[in-house]
Amino acid sequence: MNFDFSDDQKFLRDEARKFLEAQCTSADVRAVLDDDAMSHNDEVWQKIVEMGWLGAAIPEEFGGLGLGMLELCVIAEELGRVLAPVPFGSSAYFFAEAIKLAGTEEQKAEFLPKVADGNIVGCLATTEGPGALTASSVQTVAKDGTLSGTKVPVTDGDIATHAAVLAKEGSGAGIYIVALDQDGVSRKALKTIEPTRSHAEIKFDGASATRLGDETGNGMTVLDQVMNRGAVLLAFEQLGGASRCLEMATEYAKERHAFGRPIGGNQAIKHKLADIYVKNEVARSNAYYGAWALSTDAAELPEAAAAARVAASEAFWFASKENIQTHGGMGFTWEVDCHLYYRRAKLLAVQAGSPAVWKEKLVSALEAKNAA
Repeated sequence: MNFDFSDDQKFLRDEARKFLEAQCTSADVRAVLDDDAMSHNDEVWQKIVEMGWLGAAIPEEFGGLGLGMLELCVIAEELGRVLAPVPFGSSAYFFAEAIKLAGTEEQKAEFLPKVADGNIVGCLATTEGPGALTASSVQTVAKDGTLSGTKVPVTDGDIATHAAVLAKEGSGAGIYIVALDQDGVSRKALKTIEPTRSHAEIKFDGASATRLGDETGNGMTVLDQVMNRGAVLLAFEQLGGASRCLEMATEYAKERHAFGRPIGGNQAIKHKLADIYVKNEVARSNAYYGAWALSTDAAELPEAAAAARVAASEAFWFASKENIQTHGGMGFTWEVDCHLYYRRAKLLAVQAGSPAVWKEKLVSALEAKNAA
């Protein structure tokens, strides 16, 4: 059995890497970091839109490329390698997947083509602050086609044109699509450790909203499915970042000389690089398992998504930390790019649920599997 990507998917990966290395450089990432007025790099975003990647997993009948989830995983990994400062994940991993999973045919025809061509930038608005997210804890209320409440933090919430919002609906919860340019919506940008991926607080005050799909009270079920799919894609982003950290550390260890020899010849440095490699390979194995489950819609997806998310979060954080240590004093400076990867590692680790949340989901999935 072949668990690797196909030749066509590897070709897509290679071409995406060439494109991003040329069009999304460290300078493009730093442009957002250095300018408080920039929430993302719009020039890079428009180039990605032109490539059609937003529609990679959107069916052709709805304006996408119709390639599939494996191709989206490949693209996600390459975006993670360059720390792309764009709202790609919010639109393609979460908003579009919510529409695909739960939307009516009319909603798919209305929203998906606009996501694919970049006219809609979507986001997923679920959390309302610290604490576990449950149907009973949701305070945002849907009533008579309107929403009232506050969501914080919302990844790319200050950039997005539309949001998929989790709201209380009777005794359960539903997901509603809200246009964010209306009078009943106010937004405030939030400061985080990683300014190249923006976050916002969004307040709804009688904002017009449309329920996603026809079924009422199914919001938590749909959200769980969306999160599982998004977790695999985020894991590939994290894997891309972790892989680049290993490359950076290895390159520096070969070039930096101390006492007349490369520092990579020192056993302590060798062990650091070997430890990064091992964690990255564990993460890659779990990410590939997740990609298989995602692309085949397998029953193992909850288990595979949680495993991929936990392993990738650990690998990226560890790789970014050890990359700084390998660079020594230089690694702590603003001019060297190590801190860019450390920032992104810390941010992605808590996006869509912290490692602790996903560890709990993994345990629950394994218990359910063993009880079956």
